[in-house]
Amino acid sequence: MNISDTKATLSFSDGSPSLEFPIYKGTVGPDVIDIRKLYAGSGKFTYDPGFMSTAACNSSITYIDGDKGELLYRGYPIEQLAVNADFMESCYLLLNGELPNAAQKTKFVDTVTKHTMVHEQMQFFFRGFRRDAHPMSVLVGTVGALASFYHDSLDINDPHHREVSAIRLIAKMPTLVAMTYKYSVGQPFVYPRNDLSYSANFMHMMFANPCEEYKVNDVLVRALDRILILHADHEQNASTSTVRLAGSSGANPFACIAAGIACLWGPAHGGANEAALNMLKEIGTVENIPAFIEQVKDKNSGVKLMGFGHRVYKNFDPRAKLMRETCYEVLQELGLQDDPLFKLAMELEKIALNDDYFVSRKLYPNVDFYSGIVQSALGIPVSLFTGIFAMARTIGWIAQWNEMIADPEQKIGRPRQLFVGSTTREVLPLDKR
Repeated sequence: MNISDTKATLSFSDGSPSLEFPIYKGTVGPDVIDIRKLYAGSGKFTYDPGFMSTAACNSSITYIDGDKGELLYRGYPIEQLAVNADFMESCYLLLNGELPNAAQKTKFVDTVTKHTMVHEQMQFFFRGFRRDAHPMSVLVGTVGALASFYHDSLDINDPHHREVSAIRLIAKMPTLVAMTYKYSVGQPFVYPRNDLSYSANFMHMMFANPCEEYKVNDVLVRALDRILILHADHEQNASTSTVRLAGSSGANPFACIAAGIACLWGPAHGGANEAALNMLKEIGTVENIPAFIEQVKDKNSGVKLMGFGHRVYKNFDPRAKLMRETCYEVLQELGLQDDPLFKLAMELEKIALNDDYFVSRKLYPNVDFYSGIVQSALGIPVSLFTGIFAMARTIGWIAQWNEMIADPEQKIGRPRQLFVGSTTREVLPLDKR
């Protein structure tokens, strides 16, 4: 980051002396005012609920321009990565800053592939969960438990240890997600196979069983791979900020990623595609759409159109167009164009895209609307949607965590507050209260 030639001057109406603060310029995006010395100079904090106007870090990993509908991974537009690269290449890019050449990709894929197995004792962790436990609660527990097995890579100040932990997390997350699913349906765990790609291996672990060979479908594998690419990182969102905040204390990477998973579980964050598909099921049939749309428009109804609009993107979500293409490819491949649920989704999309109420408010379908439909078509249960999201976002989390640990300006996170409680008061004896 570069210091601007100009400075920000803050004046106070209460007679306090004015203060000057340096302004930093990023390579793209808004300038940032460095207010680290505000409290020392004025005795005042800023107040910014939700951190809507606060940059908590500097980062070179992902960049979003919500007004333009732009998402860049290390400078590369998501539209190009999703078409011209696979998930392993995207992982390498997010971790290392550059796309791999052929030799680098081969080595990286080989390293990840050879770390996909989890310790055999992990199966005993699963036996401690109820079969109907939510997959995200299982993942919070099992991912955090990985620190119990890998003491040889927990020194966060050692770059090699951080690299080994990153590889282990990327490699083992699909195995744990698949084990979570198998446990929930009472089927035996399926071991990973080193001859399959990352996404194909996950689908094999999900859907294979000892009774018959699982046939890998390239169209479906590519669809899953695209889902993973599109969800790999998304700047300083709630779960990423959680990972950074947990990591700022010096916590081990497995604990930090478990914290990210816990945050992602929230319906306002990672549960959006699950909520979108549940909404479709509640609508029921195409005939019910007009009445549903009227409810959405009624501010007093409390009914929301899930899977449309985005907090960051003020125009079309750039990932949505790519996911829409994948959605239609998958439905075509599986012959599901006439499936009632998918016909309902496509009709809702059509109405929303042509209704002035939604168009004027820029409530376009987002990536979650389409990814939920695709995952359902792939046979992934709705309760596991957020688990797939966690599997994809793990690379973003670990890249952000690694960047934070290596940052010489990194400090333990300590947000301030505006205290509105009682002033100092006395504790009276019990008989006088």
